[in-house]
Amino acid sequence: MGRRAIAIEAEALWALAHELGADFADAVALLMTTPGRIILCGLGKSGQIARKIAATFASTGTPGIFLHAGDAVHGELGTLVAGDTLVILSNSGDTREFGVIMRRAETLALPIIAITSSPDAPVARNATINLLLPPNPEACPYGRSPTTSTAMMLALGDALAVTMMQLRGAKAADLLALHPGGRLGLDLVAVENFMHRGDELPLAPPETPMGDILDLISARNLGIAGVVDTHQRLLGVITDGDIRRCGLDLGSRSAEQVMTRRPRTLVGGAMARDALTIMSEARITAVFVVNDALGGRVRGLVHIHDLLRLGIG
Repeated sequence: MGRRAIAIEAEALWALAHELGADFADAVALLMTTPGRIILCGLGKSGQIARKIAATFASTGTPGIFLHAGDAVHGELGTLVAGDTLVILSNSGDTREFGVIMRRAETLALPIIAITSSPDAPVARNATINLLLPPNPEACPYGRSPTTSTAMMLALGDALAVTMMQLRGAKAADLLALHPGGRLGLDLVAVENFMHRGDELPLAPPETPMGDILDLISARNLGIAGVVDTHQRLLGVITDGDIRRCGLDLGSRSAEQVMTRRPRTLVGGAMARDALTIMSEARITAVFVVNDALGGRVRGLVHIHDLLRLGIG
């Protein structure tokens, strides 16, 4: 039964994708040139989808606001102002509240985009642009509960948002500005944006006495030292675990004798998520960033505290 429900909705989404045409392009053009905000309006299940689409618009660079149709006719019609575009989601398209809202929109000369299944419904007849949903059946066995129709509305909203993002030439940095925290930031922040570099790096040649290595680790306060050759290529690392394994012989050893060879590293261009993944898998708190094209030359260092300061660790 579960597979059948998903298959019904998947078939509807396939039909929706193949039926997108000039009306969709017109809707994108209208939304792109709207001087004000995009007001997403709905009632019931369609209202919940409208709220989600408004959030998706806002998070992808299009100012979207949700207006509940019931609240609108009880004092919140003032949300609509000149310059906005109104998007109404209604499967049937004949809900009474929408007539009141559309008359207010017409008074303000607002363009209206209707997302509905019925081309003859009042909402569709009075809209500037109609985005009609294919007449696929609801996944509900009685054909009543909004399931397939809301899935198509949600997908159509995502299609509008993603299309506008691409037409604007939005970059990862633009999306990051709207998602400064949370897991999404892990995929958008390159390690070069926050890694330690230059004089902050705890690096030493292989012949360095371990007494000096201890001083270096203490001075840089990153809990690690990198052992490099004359070309700054990473030969190994020394951490607290390496030091404890040496026991009483530590003072008589060099960095090369204590270091862990072939350590886990990040290549330049890696994202914060890559750093967190390596640290979690290897159970380490710091990882060096190397330039693979130059044979492993050290470019920087990422510490777990750097991720925590970004709010994405």
